Amino acid sequence: QLQLVESGGGLVQPGGSLRVSCAASGVILDYWAVGWFRQAPGKEREGVSCVSSSSTSTYYAEFVKGRFTISRDNAKNTVYLQMNSLKPEDTAVYYCATVPVASCTLGRYDYNYWGQGTQVTVSS
Repeated sequence: QLQLVESGGGLVQPGGSLRVSCAASGVILDYWAVGWFRQAPGKEREGVSCVSSSSTSTYYAEFVKGRFTISRDNAKNTVYLQMNSLKPEDTAVYYCATVPVASCTLGRYDYNYWGQGTQVTVSS
């Protein structure tokens, strides 16, 4: 059974860094597209970044370009989101998602397997 488990969230000060992880079981994650999404209270879930199968392509939302980096560790069947220069507006629950296609998108309706999310809070 496919399962995605996010971890690594927490409280960080503005300007700080955090790395969140998405560990998969029941699937070889490198074969599938993976996306990171976030949802702040009262807001819709939005796409943050995604990586295509075999890391052939990566995409970032404009509001995280230059600050966030998505990567895979195939030995650990895990996808990471490294977040630097964090801002209070980055506060949200961060979710990873996957779908059995090669190309990734930032559209939440394009994914059919989701993790439970991990809370990231940026505050002084």
